[in-house]
Amino acid sequence: MAQPAEKAFGVTHIKSYIPLVLDMQKMNYDAWRELFEIHCLSFSVAGHLDGTSIPANPQDTAWKERDGLVKMWIYGTISPSLLDTVLKSRCTARELWITIENLFRDNKEARAIQLENELRSFTIGDLSVHDYCQKLKTISDLLANVDSPVTKRSLVIHLLNGLSEKFDNIHNVIKHKTPFPSFDAARSMLILEEDRLNKPSKHVASSPLGTSTPHLLYTDAGPSTPPSYPATNTCSSSQPHFSPQPTHEHQNRGRGHGRHNGYRGRGRNKSHHNINNSWMPQQPSYWPAPPQQQQ
Repeated sequence: MAQPAEKAFGVTHIKSYIPLVLDMQKMNYDAWRELFEIHCLSFSVAGHLDGTSIPANPQDTAWKERDGLVKMWIYGTISPSLLDTVLKSRCTARELWITIENLFRDNKEARAIQLENELRSFTIGDLSVHDYCQKLKTISDLLANVDSPVTKRSLVIHLLNGLSEKFDNIHNVIKHKTPFPSFDAARSMLILEEDRLNKPSKHVASSPLGTSTPHLLYTDAGPSTPPSYPATNTCSSSQPHFSPQPTHEHQNRGRGHGRHNGYRGRGRNKSHHNINNSWMPQQPSYWPAPPQQQQ
């Protein structure tokens, strides 16, 4: 069975073990360092990082091979711009490791002030709750890298201060919760509230009972025309009916009956006709003449 130190030479693709790429723009040194140290510890070459492993003599070829392997892992997990900065000839893995650490830990006070200002002024804006919390966590980790860690309580306070007005309800709940919630608990509560707010509203505007959506009818106020009345043999007492010129048969038949076609006798019919003519529209010339009353 191969020894752990020899198994390290079986690693052909380092990014399968360390998926992060160290970058000055992302400032992800602590996460990268954690993964790299775990990897080296698993393959028994962590001594090449902390300086506990030293060559037995200047011609110790086995040590030089393992040290060169660790350097290859470092170069394979950093960004191209960072590689141009730290690449050195004839340096050990320990020297390369210290160079990268100093590069990310220099000017700690200035970096801490800049990151603290960013943490105080950062707001959720149009971000989702997940992205907003992730950004806050990243800033907090960067502050820890420069020896200015943020307490868990302070991080939750910064989280609440950057929320928009639509989270006012859950903001008050988290603020008055006892004991004061952790950052992860507050984030979970905000995500649930965000899901509730994003659900479509079930309220549908409805018209009054028994009615439909009103429709307006627009009419054109044009010249008025006389109303037409359907021909019928029955007339009401309030609307006189004018029938076409009666035939000789109808004249004889109506001689003995004063009630035919709505006429109730000579005297009463004439009075009724004159009264109704006061409100009826003027008879046009094309209307048929009323039947002649026989004397």
